[in-house]
Parts: sequence; C-alpha cells; structure tokens
Amino acid sequence: MGCIGNTIWFLTGGWLGGLLWSLAGLLCCVTVIGIPMGIQCFKFAELAFFPFGKKVEYGGGTVSLLANIIWLLLPGLEMAVTFAAAGSVFCITIIGIPFGMQMFKQAKLALMPFGARITND
Repeated sequence: MGCIGNTIWFLTGGWLGGLLWSLAGLLCCVTVIGIPMGIQCFKFAELAFFPFGKKVEYGGGTVSLLANIIWLLLPGLEMAVTFAAAGSVFCITIIGIPFGMQMFKQAKLALMPFGARITND
C-alpha cells in the first residue's frame, strides 16, 4: 500500500505541498532567528512529499518543550486544526481513509514539531 499510496498522494497534490513547505523552510532560513522554524518546515516537507511508510517519533527535552509551546501559540494550533479537518473529510469515504490517516499524522506533527524525527516504518 505504501508505494501505491505515495504515488497517488504525490500526483494529487503531495508534490505541491512538499514544494511549498520546502520554499517556506528556505524563506525561514534566510534569517538567523528563523532557522529553527525553517528546519521544522523541512520536516513537514519530507512528510508532505511521501507520507506513507513513515512515522513520526516524538522526543526532545526542555528546550523542545518550550519551542513547541511557542510554535503552538503561533502557527501550530491552526495547522493542526486544518490538517485534522482535512483528515476528517478524507475519512468520510472508505477509499479516503488511508489518506485521512496521513493527514492526522501531519496534524499531530503540527502540534509538536520540535524534537520530532521522521523515520521509515
């Protein structure tokens, strides 16, 4: 399912999502203060291009917790709600459930990107 799911995902908008996240990461990395946020954008880009067969491992310490709280107050909550809403729409149909689950994975990452690592299953 991973190869077929990633192909369908990429062709129906994953390439655009990944490209936009990469561009956002590059723009954030232009300034020194934006580099930590840019790195998180690259995590989203990696997951946006090909999400099937990948999982997000959460960890980190106190600095990650503080950064996640700041992230949550700025773009995190809105992103998580948007991804969760899109996941709910995908899950209305049986064929859309795998894609909805990927959106829920991105919603969880949107809440806590600092200290998270994206790995292969």
